[in-house]
Amino acid sequence: MIYPTRLAVLLMAGGALAALLAAAVAAERWYLALAWPLLILLLILLDAARTRGKVGLEAAMPASAYVGEQRDANVALKLEAPAREAEVAFDRSPLVAIPNDGRAMVPLAESGGVAAVSLSMLRRGIARLDTIWLRWRGPLGLVWRQREVEQPGTIHILPDLRPTHRHGVRLFERFAVDGAIKQLLRGEGSDFDALVEFRTGMDKRSIDWKSSARATKLLARQYHGEKNNQICFAIDCGRQMAEPVGGIARLDRMISATLLAGWLALRIGDRVSVTAFDSRPRLTSGFVAGMAAFAELQRLVGAVDYGTDETNYTFALTDLNGRLHRRSLVVLFTEVTDRISARFLLTSLRLLIRTHLVLVVMLRDDELEGIAAAEPEDADSVTRAITAAALLKERQEVIAELRQLGVDVIETPYEEVAPRIAEAYLQIKRRDRL
Repeated sequence: MIYPTRLAVLLMAGGALAALLAAAVAAERWYLALAWPLLILLLILLDAARTRGKVGLEAAMPASAYVGEQRDANVALKLEAPAREAEVAFDRSPLVAIPNDGRAMVPLAESGGVAAVSLSMLRRGIARLDTIWLRWRGPLGLVWRQREVEQPGTIHILPDLRPTHRHGVRLFERFAVDGAIKQLLRGEGSDFDALVEFRTGMDKRSIDWKSSARATKLLARQYHGEKNNQICFAIDCGRQMAEPVGGIARLDRMISATLLAGWLALRIGDRVSVTAFDSRPRLTSGFVAGMAAFAELQRLVGAVDYGTDETNYTFALTDLNGRLHRRSLVVLFTEVTDRISARFLLTSLRLLIRTHLVLVVMLRDDELEGIAAAEPEDADSVTRAITAAALLKERQEVIAELRQLGVDVIETPYEEVAPRIAEAYLQIKRRDRL
């Protein structure tokens, strides 16, 4: 495909004006007015002829990437035409963001050039960039020659495992001694291990007086933390969770945190399950255990899709409560922005907390806080600030009601959500709250 550049169009338009002026001044020699347009046309044809040449284009794209990650696609171009640079444009995908509307310039030297194009992964899924458009200018800069190149360009965008790699081992080593979680308090979540001689610093309530009387020395009961607890990750995948926070959907932030907490739970010896819901339950899994099950956990959370429906807490949490036949830790990832949905959430949680320990996780809305804290400049900004402040107040009231109900609530910035949830889970384990 060949088409004129902006320079050629401007020269042709300028020639038309010059031709009109020449025809008006010397009407008897009107044919001389055609000299300029014909000259420009001749130069365009000459420039188009010199853009011919063999083209070789290869784009090396990453086979897979984490959501929120930036990766480079390396473009190698071979062009026999006499051009100083060429422009490539990638196919568009809603899952990938490419700077400059997907375009990049490739400088050419000795008929070849290489360029790196940054790809930002926005959502999970399979991104297909199978078409690349290439164009270059002629030596005179009057003509574009464009080619369309078809080649496989599939990128599998996976749940973000970087928080697991970054924080997983560090958190486990901090809370673990000889492979077992240290216990601070003794309760129904601890199992009797052995009788040991009482030492200074031990809890006096652990003394076994009957055994001490028989042995004529103080003996204390030693406990070890109960394993095989049930951890259920309940992920709200409704409309609000698909909204971006820091450029990435809330849902993907929560899934990254799920993977980190799930990795720790499996490493410690607990059992893990995942449920996802919006207007109704969308995904329900059984409990898995052992480090070999982490791949299954990745597959499960990777299958959680972005929903467009409003969240129905009553349906989802009632169904979840009916499937949990043993006391479990329910980690609920959600977002509450109005009092109506908050009322349904509170009603459903009152039933759930009778048997289970519930941890609700929400992300701080930095955008809303920024609007409320910004200095107003006009009437519209005052209205926005008042509305944002009212929404934040309602949100804090909902969080206060949840805590009064006995629910643990974590409200955290998006960059801290994964380690915060992992630390909260390990604290629950240390204190035998399960």
